[in-house]
Amino acid sequence: MKQAPQSKSKRRCAEELAYLDLLRTTDMLSRGPSQALKTEDLSSTQYNVLRILRGAPEGLPCGEIGNRMITRDPDITRLLDRLEKRHFISRSRESKDRRMVLTRITPEGLKVLSRLDEPVQEAHRRQLGHLGRERLVELSELLRDCRRQVS
Repeated sequence: MKQAPQSKSKRRCAEELAYLDLLRTTDMLSRGPSQALKTEDLSSTQYNVLRILRGAPEGLPCGEIGNRMITRDPDITRLLDRLEKRHFISRSRESKDRRMVLTRITPEGLKVLSRLDEPVQEAHRRQLGHLGRERLVELSELLRDCRRQVS
């Protein structure tokens, strides 16, 4: 069935169409790694925290973890509580400043990430590998440019 042409006032601007395409693509792409994460019973936000902490072996305060998250989680403390309960992270007060609590990844958390590294990367290769390195670099640059304009 043919759709009636849209009036000029109902046409979406190119920016809105690109935005909607980004949302649809993000939703679809997030499904691949999510399947790999299910094998370890991890959410994508939990996985993101573990990856952040693997990159900061000296530990990070809760606020800094929140700043580095891909998506904002309003209840980072509860997220950390769940990871600590599973022994994937540890938290400790610093002796210099008793108010600061540092969170570190544990050996068990590192093992989980190690088991997930290849399956998650393979999911990304299946989803985006067809674009080729040059186009992926260009896409990443375009997306970074968008984020710079927004922040």
